[in-house]
Amino acid sequence: MTTAIVCSAVLAASIFVLGFNVSMNRGYAAKRGGSQMPTDPADRLLIAQRAHGNATEYVPTLIALFLLVGWLSPTPWAQVLIVLATASRLLHAISMLRSETLASENAPRMTGAMGTYAFGLALAVTAGVAGVAAV
Repeated sequence: MTTAIVCSAVLAASIFVLGFNVSMNRGYAAKRGGSQMPTDPADRLLIAQRAHGNATEYVPTLIALFLLVGWLSPTPWAQVLIVLATASRLLHAISMLRSETLASENAPRMTGAMGTYAFGLALAVTAGVAGVAAV
């Protein structure tokens, strides 16, 4: 359960760090007279907003899965899935923030996205199987 709690805390903290980054970029945009609602995929504010938005789309569900799986099935395999899902989310966020533009893909960003899907689905299946086995 410790792995599930630590990884949940890391992902929860990432939401706040990414949100703070959006606030900083809003301030920078305001100082230079830029838009607060950018549409240019190379705009730093848009990149920050999408990195934060994307994290908020997946992190809450992952945290719920981490805690369920950590409670119902704290096996080494489940702990590996939790760590890999956490690493995937962090890789995705960092890759987005380091991108010059959101208009083009890059390998780390795609790896983070695909890892989120694969490990998230594996955790969901693990939670379901563990839940059925607990009955």
